Amino acid sequence: MGWSGRKILLGITGSIAAYKTTWIIRQLKNNGAEVQVVCSPDALGFVTPLTLSTLSERPVFSEFVRSDQGEWVNHVALGMWADLMLIAPCSAQTLAKMAGGLCDNLLMAVYLSARCPVWFAPAMDLDMWKHPATTRNVLELVSRPNHKMLGPASGALASGLSGVGRMAEPQDIVGALDQWWSNNKDLVTAESSATMRDQLILITAGPTREAIDDVRYISNHSSGKMGYALAQVCLDLDARVVLISGPVSLPPPHGLFAFIPVESAMEMQEAVKKYQEQFDIGIFCAAVADFRPVRKTEGKVKKKDGIFPIELVANPDILAEVGSKKRSDQFLVGFALETANGLAEAERKKSIKNCDMLVLNNMQDPGAGFGQDTNQVTLFSAKGITELSLAPKKEIARQIIQHLLQCYSPA
Repeated sequence: MGWSGRKILLGITGSIAAYKTTWIIRQLKNNGAEVQVVCSPDALGFVTPLTLSTLSERPVFSEFVRSDQGEWVNHVALGMWADLMLIAPCSAQTLAKMAGGLCDNLLMAVYLSARCPVWFAPAMDLDMWKHPATTRNVLELVSRPNHKMLGPASGALASGLSGVGRMAEPQDIVGALDQWWSNNKDLVTAESSATMRDQLILITAGPTREAIDDVRYISNHSSGKMGYALAQVCLDLDARVVLISGPVSLPPPHGLFAFIPVESAMEMQEAVKKYQEQFDIGIFCAAVADFRPVRKTEGKVKKKDGIFPIELVANPDILAEVGSKKRSDQFLVGFALETANGLAEAERKKSIKNCDMLVLNNMQDPGAGFGQDTNQVTLFSAKGITELSLAPKKEIARQIIQHLLQCYSPA
């Protein structure tokens, strides 16, 4: 393991398992990480600030104001400082506050300010863990981008009972962190973070819907998963991300510079225009409908015998419009979905749309395309043609941004 320079916020809450965090801090420090401890007020009944500060070599924060010095603790700065936030143990109460966005202590203020991945290790009695309210809160948290739950484990509990509810063992938590750093070490580096920090990244995602009448529309099967994964990777690198999204069922990533929900291609075009002159990198991942009805019928079209004709007109080519006006200091990434002659079509689109990089999806590839959790793509850039093998979309997003960083030089 080697985590030199990695910055970890360790949140500790009111649980008997808090004593185990001393081992976690020692291991993180031994492997080169910087550790900042933030406690809930109740946590200090289980482990002392002196122990935590001695091991972390930093002051321990638990209140908004350090009463001995009258100094305000800047929760926003703490949230922006970290590469990863780990809340262990995470009590049932803190779990509920995280799910509900409640902010009644410093730890929760730091959590709500964090731009980094958030990992949490629940710790509570088995009946508390099984309670429907806890189940609901867990489902909410794990559905959020870049949130990861560790455990809980099964075994002896403080109540004297035995079952699921124990905090994951410290060695398992540290092992999971080590695996995460290993998988991301080629992306989350000081150099890449410096390249992307404060760059304005414009990303379009999801489908568009083109209204036929008040209840029907023309659309496609895009889930938005690829675009949202790309947005999260850019956020991890401290970029300012504007996400323009068609209608999807995904929650927007935390920490966006701006989130603009749209329905139609015309709405997406107008949203893009607002940032066309400002963005440093544009990633156009949305599946924009090629056509829309010439006119929308008011109300609901009644079912009739025979054929109901729908006259269509071409939608604007948003990527081509942006490419035609792109400045030399702007980097443009386009996406193309093809079912035949993919390589030739991708090369043609990269050229005519003035893209610096084009990502080709082929619907014929198993596990790729709309609605899937996985993808495999081919990248076209100044570095040539690069094929990315089938992997989860989050991993494909990471590799796309890694390749982009090899091609992009900020002005």
